[in-house]
Amino acid sequence: AVVGFTSANAQSLEEAIKNVETSGSVVYRYNDYNNDVGTGSSDSTNYYKVALNLSSKVNDDVKFNSRFLASDADNGGLVGLNTQSTGDDNVGVELSNAYFGYTGIQNTTVNVGKQGLTTPWTVAIDSDSNEQTGTGILAMSTLGPVTLAAAYFNQTNLDDSGDINLVDGSEDIATVGAITTLGPVTFDAWYLDAQDVFDSYTFGALAKFDVEGVKLGLDARHTALNLDGSNQPDNSLSKITLTAKAGIVDAKLAYAMTDKDGGAVALDTDAVTSIQGWSVNANNKADADFWQAVVGVDVLSNLNLSANYVNVDYSTSSTTDVEEEEIYAQLLYKMSKNFSTYVRYGTYTKETTVANVTTDNNDDVRGRLQVEYTF
Repeated sequence: AVVGFTSANAQSLEEAIKNVETSGSVVYRYNDYNNDVGTGSSDSTNYYKVALNLSSKVNDDVKFNSRFLASDADNGGLVGLNTQSTGDDNVGVELSNAYFGYTGIQNTTVNVGKQGLTTPWTVAIDSDSNEQTGTGILAMSTLGPVTLAAAYFNQTNLDDSGDINLVDGSEDIATVGAITTLGPVTFDAWYLDAQDVFDSYTFGALAKFDVEGVKLGLDARHTALNLDGSNQPDNSLSKITLTAKAGIVDAKLAYAMTDKDGGAVALDTDAVTSIQGWSVNANNKADADFWQAVVGVDVLSNLNLSANYVNVDYSTSSTTDVEEEEIYAQLLYKMSKNFSTYVRYGTYTKETTVANVTTDNNDDVRGRLQVEYTF
């Protein structure tokens, strides 16, 4: 009886394994920050994140999808081990996604279960940063040149993950969106409601052109977020990014501005409704002017060297202004399509001005090494 039971289940397991698809990513990062303000401070930390995606075919119309993370258990981001205060501790593994995908309707996908929050305000999957997840249903359907999306979640991890803590995770989240492409331009428009907390809308355009061998790109977006209740600040962020590549030279210029009352427009600063450089961003900063300029050159076909400048000015009250600025060099090496590494080194400064009196908060020299492998 034991032999028969084992053989029967071994055959089932063998068939199941044949229908399993795997993918994922591995990231190692080392940060070394030194702040010279006051008595000075330093921080050197090793960071890790490993993600494994498993997709199993249930039948011709249904797939089961799961995602496991060796990362920060609270937000799905990198887990850090400070080299100055901790040992080389082990990293736990957490179940991040567990949902069924149905494709039985032509040009339509319906995901049901615990999954990434696929919205412009959140980041569903990120190899080296936070991830926002929720339990619910997401449907996407393509009708000619238009793709329609709708989702409803009765629970999220937004109390732990993200960079703005507007909700506690128990609120219902509902969103609808539409995406269409007309020639070289892709347009999208979305609306999201977080129960009894806020509602928000965003619309954007993404274009790519090729003019006499020069590749040009344009990315423009406006987002508004209104908190529920009386006497709440208006939040909005408008941004535009221009890119160009000619031969071995590439360049990027970006500008963003926020409402004078508030600039909270993304639950994660990596989301498309926000904008950021390395450490500097414009999310949740009122009356902000954000600038970013990048110039790069391909030293080799797989080796790019760039100079980066990012600056943001914003207000925290009617009498208080803050300026953040970073200048850094980056060397990016792509050994292969699925293996890359970069090195950054530069400065970060932050100063606060109150009634015309300026105080230095940060005067940092920063370095980073990151290695990423995808499979």
